[in-house]
Amino acid sequence: MSPISLVGPTPADHESSGRLENLLREAGLYETSDELAVREEVLRDLQAIVDRWVKRVTAQRGFPHGMAEQATALLIPFGSYRLGVHGRGSDIDALVVGPSYIDRDRDFFAVLGGVLAETEAVTELQPVPRAHVPVIKMSFRGVQVDLLYAGVCLPVVPRDLDLRDRSVFRGMDLASARSLNGVRVADELLRLVPDAGAFRTTLRCIKHWAKARGVYSNVMGFLGGVGWAILVARVCQLYPNAAPSMLVPRFFKIFAQWKWPNPVLLRDIEHDDGGELALRLPVWDPRRNPRDKSHIMPVITPAYPCMNSCYNVSHPTLRTITEQLQIGNGICQEILKGGGAGGWDALFQPFQFFKAYKSYLQVDVKVAGGEADLREWKGWVESRLRQLVNRVEMATASMLLCHPNPKAYAAKPHDLHCTSTFFVGLSKPQQQQQPQVPFDLRVTTEGFKQEVYTYEFWRPGMELEVSHTRRRDLPSYVLEQILPAGHLKRKRVAENNSSPPLSSASGEVKKVAAAGGTGSAPERKRQCCPSSNILPSASVQGVV
Repeated sequence: MSPISLVGPTPADHESSGRLENLLREAGLYETSDELAVREEVLRDLQAIVDRWVKRVTAQRGFPHGMAEQATALLIPFGSYRLGVHGRGSDIDALVVGPSYIDRDRDFFAVLGGVLAETEAVTELQPVPRAHVPVIKMSFRGVQVDLLYAGVCLPVVPRDLDLRDRSVFRGMDLASARSLNGVRVADELLRLVPDAGAFRTTLRCIKHWAKARGVYSNVMGFLGGVGWAILVARVCQLYPNAAPSMLVPRFFKIFAQWKWPNPVLLRDIEHDDGGELALRLPVWDPRRNPRDKSHIMPVITPAYPCMNSCYNVSHPTLRTITEQLQIGNGICQEILKGGGAGGWDALFQPFQFFKAYKSYLQVDVKVAGGEADLREWKGWVESRLRQLVNRVEMATASMLLCHPNPKAYAAKPHDLHCTSTFFVGLSKPQQQQQPQVPFDLRVTTEGFKQEVYTYEFWRPGMELEVSHTRRRDLPSYVLEQILPAGHLKRKRVAENNSSPPLSSASGEVKKVAAAGGTGSAPERKRQCCPSSNILPSASVQGVV
């Protein structure tokens, strides 16, 4: 893992990095001192609630009064906050580390969850006990918080507990190990990068770009914060003396042409082969675990036990990620041709999802029980949506390509009836002499719906509808959110009077309009899928 280059920045590189950082500040990616103070106060108040909770549970277990008084649980932030790259509106990921006698379901979710539900500062409380990493989601004084739990095999949790020591995993269940690794990975990332300042600025850039281009969402099959952080850290290792204005173009150049599934590693993979601790936690290593060979985009966490942070990435989402990286690389090369003097704003132009496609799968998430039910039901549907994408591409032998949009669009609630909608862009691969083939996805989408309805906590009123829609037929509440104010009425009039058909009688190929640039190569690979080639069902609920 030797560096590629030890070359440092020139004065022009420093100047370009300054312009890049100013652009990030103008975009609101840095907190003010007042906002930071609010975030710190939230953590202090949460720690106080956790302290009272663990003392209460200890007393209820019948332990001596003195032990109950001394009982503690740690509240440790991780994620973007621990890495130092959080900004305005960022959530807080926090880990509660409790003693051995605390039960996750009974004490953390039921008791602590009940305490939080009665706390005036807490709103939008959503426990998710059956997630891959169990979590309590909430808003605490307007700050979004994801609260995880890890139980250590100790009767008393010391305030100075060293989470870097591998012995902390002794006797720990797998869910706790996954939760604990969030803190350990953040600390290891900062330890492994040669320049923490350059790493932070570059990571802010890449996260800002990924969100603008619609490829920031672990649950939807793209990359989350950890995945992007590991990729940035690897580039920092390869160019240890480079400034952010040098690292950003190199990031795109490297990963636009990366040969997946070759893994991205920051350090050698470590095992625990029955040594003194005999932890035997599962470690990502395709040499030992054949199932790991099936992973499409291995981006491996650097702390034991190593895991693939991009396990959710599928062939469709990898295709979208790669296309966006190639577009970003093209923009960066143009910036470098101009001497790096400007043009960084072009990199962060939002992807125009509703201009790039003419046909969509519309996934309507509906509830009759209010916004709390909608958050719960939408979260479940969102976690399954990547399965719909995979099902459609498999059912059509990849003759129909899918691009899921991570953003959900909410309709105005009526009484307790609430709706939130996801969209999947549909296109066809660019192929010569391709015949016009109709697609009937009714069986495919019905199978997806049946899978979603297996939700353990499903209740009457939770509904899901999947239908095919055209760009010109998007719901008004979606158009209100994607069009400038006052343009909705003019757009409807223009479409009714002069809109061309979505597909010509001759089946003429219509190329996807370039988003954020002038027809770069990756965005010319696919055709818009003519709506006439998709057979909608006759039912209102329907399916394609």
